[in-house]
Amino acid sequence: MDNLIEVSNITYQYHKGRKVFEDFSVQFDCRESTVITGKNGSGKTTLTKLIMGILKPQSGNIFIFGKNTKDLSLGQTGEMIGYVLQYPERQIFAASVMEELTFPLLFKGEKKEDILLKAEELIQIFELEKVRESYPFFLSYGEKRRLAIASVLMNNPRYLVLDEPTASLDKDRIRALSQVLNKLKGKNIGTLMITHDKNFIEAHGERIIQLEGGQIIKDEK
Repeated sequence: MDNLIEVSNITYQYHKGRKVFEDFSVQFDCRESTVITGKNGSGKTTLTKLIMGILKPQSGNIFIFGKNTKDLSLGQTGEMIGYVLQYPERQIFAASVMEELTFPLLFKGEKKEDILLKAEELIQIFELEKVRESYPFFLSYGEKRRLAIASVLMNNPRYLVLDEPTASLDKDRIRALSQVLNKLKGKNIGTLMITHDKNFIEAHGERIIQLEGGQIIKDEK
């Protein structure tokens, strides 16, 4: 229970839209790296948004580390699971790259010296040195994605959910991201990734789930 995300018999239908999931169940071990694949419209991103509480199932339950998401706020879920959206600009809000990384933890009252050291480390890892004082919305798409991932990692999440993490990243930056994920794996922090990047799947897919029409058609390790 303490290391599991449990999706139990959920049904979800978009308002005045199609039904995505019906009596759907799956479990994720938060110590391993899981990849979700499938065609557009198969339910991949919808599933991650349901896990995060951004969307609510019409029936069924989702448990994160033994806690029902019905009893959790978005903020409480976000403190346990780091979520990087498919479109990173939707989760960027600060006036500079450095502020984006440091503000949430400063707001919580954590020690400034420790926060700045961690931010500098992530700036180096994701090669954001030249844009540290830049307005995030002026960054390239790849820079925004790297910033979004770095921002999530600032919070020391117990688990990561990454929607197309390698989109718009070149080979060197994908390699840097892989190194970060491997370090987290060494700390028993797993990931749930939506990706079509075959090399990335081969490197990080301990478990591979394929969705089609809101159903699991393949689940292999």
